[in-house]
Amino acid sequence: FWLKRRARTSATDVQGYIRPYQTMQNDEGKIVDLYLPRKCSATNRLIPAKEHGAVQLNVAQVDENGQYSGETFTFALAGFIRQRGESDACLNRLL
Repeated sequence: FWLKRRARTSATDVQGYIRPYQTMQNDEGKIVDLYLPRKCSATNRLIPAKEHGAVQLNVAQVDENGQYSGETFTFALAGFIRQRGESDACLNRLL
């Protein structure tokens, strides 16, 4: 039993006119990506969009008095690093 493949057509609106695929633009009119993949800070491997074990941490930078200076360091850790129990050692190495 064989299935015939239908040819892909472009998206059309209600009146039948061909509509271009939608893109995302910023305020300056530049086309930006809808999805930006994250990289693991410890291994530099890409973190897939469907990985639910990955975390992203924002660590605040403080001055000599212990006051928040308004800046943060962002770290992303993949799920397999956390599963192996090495996330605390990786954060110590990164900081």
